[in-house]
Amino acid sequence: MTQLTERTAPRGPKRSARPNGQWKIDGTEPLNGNEQMKADDNGLNVRERIEQVYSRDGFASIDPEDLHGRFRWWGLYTQRRPGIPGGKTATLEPHELEDEYFMMRVRIDGGALSTEQLRVIGELSQEFARDTADVTDRQNIQLHWIDVVDVPTIWRRLEAVGLSTTEACGDVPRVILGSPVAGISADELIDPTPVIDEIKRRYVGNPEFSNLPRKYKSAVTGHPSQDVVHEINDFALVAVEHPELGIGYDLWVGGGLSTAPRLGERLGVFVTEAEAADVWEGVTSIFRDYGYRRLRNRARLKFLLADWGVEKFRQVLQDEYLGRELPDGPPAPVPSEPGDHSGVHRQKDGRFYVGLTPLVGRVSGTVLVRLADLLERHGSQRLRTTPHQKLVALDLPEPEVEAFVSAAEELGLQARPSLLARSAIACTGIEFCKLAIVETKEAAAQAVRAVEERLDAEAHRLPRRLSLHVNGCPNSCARIQTADIGLKGQLLPGTDGEKVPGFQVHLGGTLATDVDGEAGLGRTVRGLKVTAEDLPDYITTLLDRYADTAHDGESFAAWSHRVEEEQLQ
Repeated sequence: MTQLTERTAPRGPKRSARPNGQWKIDGTEPLNGNEQMKADDNGLNVRERIEQVYSRDGFASIDPEDLHGRFRWWGLYTQRRPGIPGGKTATLEPHELEDEYFMMRVRIDGGALSTEQLRVIGELSQEFARDTADVTDRQNIQLHWIDVVDVPTIWRRLEAVGLSTTEACGDVPRVILGSPVAGISADELIDPTPVIDEIKRRYVGNPEFSNLPRKYKSAVTGHPSQDVVHEINDFALVAVEHPELGIGYDLWVGGGLSTAPRLGERLGVFVTEAEAADVWEGVTSIFRDYGYRRLRNRARLKFLLADWGVEKFRQVLQDEYLGRELPDGPPAPVPSEPGDHSGVHRQKDGRFYVGLTPLVGRVSGTVLVRLADLLERHGSQRLRTTPHQKLVALDLPEPEVEAFVSAAEELGLQARPSLLARSAIACTGIEFCKLAIVETKEAAAQAVRAVEERLDAEAHRLPRRLSLHVNGCPNSCARIQTADIGLKGQLLPGTDGEKVPGFQVHLGGTLATDVDGEAGLGRTVRGLKVTAEDLPDYITTLLDRYADTAHDGESFAAWSHRVEEEQLQ
């Protein structure tokens, strides 16, 4: 177990009459099975057993506590056994749901990849993952069908090119989101790369931070489009210009979605580049030491922030962890452009970057290898993943841009996608996820294609921006509460009384990068549910009503919050 150091040992506040598992208040005695598992052995230690025992003796040799717990610290989850319907998700035990294969998450902090790294991921997919690969909305790439026997070989080949799966899952600091155009955009206020690199170097894989109450998500951007969905991260830094202190960061804490969504809040402080990593350590230490551990459904930073409030959180950060006050800082301006970086854009050095859309993030190892070859053939050696399930090709010379765009489209990667394709996001779904109830990737892709065909054939006054997010369960990996149209998977009664795949509908969710206004969670309408089969009809009808009744310049989100429920049915 990662014991509290002398610096962070419990002292000061008295124990609560009803302990919440807060280390600094209640002590470090585990209050549930998950905390006991972490206390028995740090999750980072399982790597040696994977390399020395499990990869040699196979799946049957894996200790259940390692399999269902510590494997996550190295980016590994068992995937869903094929053929188990969604209705069984909540009734079967984990060992009944799981297959003897793994999802492996490749950690890509800041989304930064070289063509060499991309090619290695693609080749590993081809050799060990049945050519599967998904670009996630956390800037990672996920592979499936991984056999534990092959894991050490995969690790060696990833690490040979500077990649890893370290703490890609688990109760740890997850991948750090970063602007996909860091260091190249002409509009950028500050390059967040040094901050991301410093946080990663100091804290990822560090035993002091490898036993947090639950997962911990971070994001840093220097771009005015605020392109890292900062409002739904536990810790986020957004570039801002202070009238006296110059350019630095605005600090946000306590965001998160899932079944109890809460947008993050500004602490109202100004953070310089030099002190950003220290501030990350302070906020993360608060979560480690004061976060709720007794009940796992309250073990996220957002619950602590809700109980403490911004003023107390800031005071504890300054007094107990930084030992100094942070200056007050201004909020960053509301973005005037979307933060997905889709399309063709000039870099500050005169070359170009191209944002590519793989529909709902689904690619393959073959596509990744071919993309690496294509980039090099057109003069580029690097790219970025994005928090919107996209890829951004960097450093293209101007004469190569259109040829690259055409060739990428042949790979299913669109630089100029349609309105819906551009913004469609889908989680893994029942195809691989043990928590899912319905299929998502293909359902979303089919809906996009079907609606696009109808819109091409008819005259529509479409919204300027429109996001469609599809999730296979209530946990919101696809950020359904912050989408214009968010769909939460569930089983619905069919025409013959049988259960069929469908979705509860959320409407009008936004982040600051989606509309010219404040971020807000989507609206739910009582009884508003739609089957997967009827999804194209519903979306088309909804867009027709928007076209007929929206005010001039009114966003889809604003419209969907304004109109009566009957307009949304």
